[in-house]
Order: sequence, then C-alpha cells, then structure tokens
Amino acid sequence: MTQKLRWGIMGSAQIATGSVMPAIAESTSGIIQAIASRDLDKSAAVAAAFGVQQAYGSYEELLADPQVEAVYIPLPNHLHLEWVLRAAEAGKHVLCEKPIALNSREALQMVEACSRAGVHLAEAYMYRHHPRMGQVQAVIASGEIGELRSIRGTFTYNDAEDTSNIRFKSAWGGGSLYDVGCYPLSAARLLCAAEPEAVTVQALFSPEHDHVDMMASGLVEFPGGVSLIFDCGMWAFNRQLLEILGTQGRIELPMPFNAREEDAEFFVYSDSGMRRVDAIGANPYTRQADDFAAAVFGQKPLVEPSDIIRNMTLIETCLASAKQRQRIVMG
Repeated sequence: MTQKLRWGIMGSAQIATGSVMPAIAESTSGIIQAIASRDLDKSAAVAAAFGVQQAYGSYEELLADPQVEAVYIPLPNHLHLEWVLRAAEAGKHVLCEKPIALNSREALQMVEACSRAGVHLAEAYMYRHHPRMGQVQAVIASGEIGELRSIRGTFTYNDAEDTSNIRFKSAWGGGSLYDVGCYPLSAARLLCAAEPEAVTVQALFSPEHDHVDMMASGLVEFPGGVSLIFDCGMWAFNRQLLEILGTQGRIELPMPFNAREEDAEFFVYSDSGMRRVDAIGANPYTRQADDFAAAVFGQKPLVEPSDIIRNMTLIETCLASAKQRQRIVMG
C-alpha cells in the first residue's frame, strides 16, 4: 500500500478548493485530514463537500492536530511568513502558495525555520511539476535549438474593475510582479540554470489600485549575454506565452503556466521546419502533491528549498527597479 501524507488545508481560498484540494484527493500519495478557516461554518461546509474528516474554526487548532503531517497555505501573501513559521514550530511540512514571501529576508527566515524543525518546505509553482517542463529542458539540452540566446515570457489578465481584490492591496503583497510576473521570472531561472546578473523593469503603478504595479515589463540579464524579456499584468488583455530562442531554433510554449492534460503541446522551430511535440499531459497540481510527498518521504525534491530565497531575491529586485526606474545589478 502506498504511504499517504496526511494534509491540513489552512484556509478555503478558491485556489485551495478549486485546484489543490481536488488534486490531493486525486493523488496517489495524499489524503486531506483536516481543513481550517477562521469561520467554522465555512470550513465545515468545505469539509462536507470534500469528505474531509475534520473541520476547524482556527488555524491554531489545525496545527495542534497530531494527525496532520503537512499543511498547504493559500492565505494572502502578507500572512505567509507568520503561518509558515508557526507550521514549522508545530512540526508540519509546508507547501505555501507563491509568492511564498514579500521579500528575500522573509524567505530566508522560512527556509531556516523549516530546516531547524526538520520539515520540508516548498513553494507552490505547480507548472514546474508538469512533465512538459522536463521535456522542454531535454530539447534544450539536446542542442536541437543550438545555444540559448534569449527567453520571452508573458502572463497578463484583466481584473482591474474588481478594486476590492486582495491582489490590489499593497501592504498585502499585491501587484502583477508578485501575482503573475513570478511565473516567467522563475521559469527563466529554471531554463537558464543560472542566476541573473541585473534587472531593468518599468511598471504602471495605479492609484486606483492602492499603488500596486498593475503592469510591468522588464529585462533580466543572465550570464553569457542570455536575457529574459518579460511582461506581466492584471490590467491587460489575457495572454500567456513562453518562447525560448537559440542559435539554431526556438521553442514556443502556449499556455506555459496553466497547461494540464489536453493542452500540453509545444512547438520546436528550426531550419528544417516546425515540429509539434505532444507532451505528456498531467494535472500539475496533482504532480505537485505527489512530488511534495515524495520529498517528505525521503526522495530528493524537484526544487530545493534554497531556491525560494533566490527567486524572491529576483522578484524584489524587479520591484525595486520599477520603483526606482533604474537598472539594478544583482550581487
């Protein structure tokens, strides 16, 4: 019988009820043991809908449950630090929504706290767990598109009319860089297998939306002259794309950050023409749950916890560049 990781869900946000909880239920390695909300009626209703044994009216009760081995945290960004630290103190493994922190200092605190407690910590970039990403990395490594020259990443949507949205609260970690810019930024680091040297970002900071960055565009410089050109936004037409350019060809990924079973293809262009790759389809949230459990049970994690600090360093530097309106060299 497959070993099962017993999960506690800390909050009833839509990402939890719509994506992560169904994925854990579908996984081969996990079972949802409990769910907590600050509103017991709400958590009880979600528990009933998912057939979860235990509902709590506080996060403290969830962390005190000895049956819960790991927690998933989908809370607003500004609450991540407190509850990651408290979960680590309670001896729980932690999967926390992205962006896991508001800055690299918070990320470092989390990584160190979880290391001291002997618990696994992961940031919920589900797209990394989709098998398509591994296939794309294999094409790059094969030399089919030659030497890597540039990456172009886009992720935009328009939800600007909903001014009450928590993504538009500056003190809560709102803004497009935190919400969607983090995807092409993390993908470029993954595909380049290197850390950036400098960033230059321009952003639209909206007074109507608590002065968060509603749109940002930037250049991220990697070693060897490789660059990421990206844009992200919450006040622009819906679109996603990731293009990887080499000396002999390019790879194009439509829907790079939300692909599942039926839309996992990608395209390789070279002098010999276009090649469509029907990549392995999967629910990335389910793969994320299984990969997380595998790390808890002793396997090498797909992404080391230290990556959390490096990724937050890049995001905070991009935000600083946009606010200062200047190029920032990274140490």
